[in-house]
Amino acid sequence: MAKRRTNPDYLNGVPELLILQLLEQRPMYGYELVQEIVRSTGERLEFGEGCIYPLLHRLEGEGTLSARRLRVGGRERVVYRVTRRGKGKLAEAAARWMRVAEAVTMVLQGGTHEQRQSAIA
Repeated sequence: MAKRRTNPDYLNGVPELLILQLLEQRPMYGYELVQEIVRSTGERLEFGEGCIYPLLHRLEGEGTLSARRLRVGGRERVVYRVTRRGKGKLAEAAARWMRVAEAVTMVLQGGTHEQRQSAIA
């Protein structure tokens, strides 16, 4: 039986970008973040805890996220939030992703940006 890959190679960097964007909107604990990624992407993307928790720990270690133990729903949880450094990293990562997405879209639509612009004019 072939193992199903849920995270194609072209998604490298996407979980980190989504984590930063979602935590910029509001602080969350890890499992809540896993669920929010699924919900906010219309169930198109799903990254398991084995992907998300190591990223949370790395981002916290580099000062991009801060973490605090809080009691949530009767359980103690580690709640993460984006730091000032994380906001800068988010801005850079989002801009980089937009450039990549635009470039891929150009290729998928055929031709170069200049060719499409001259066809419209």
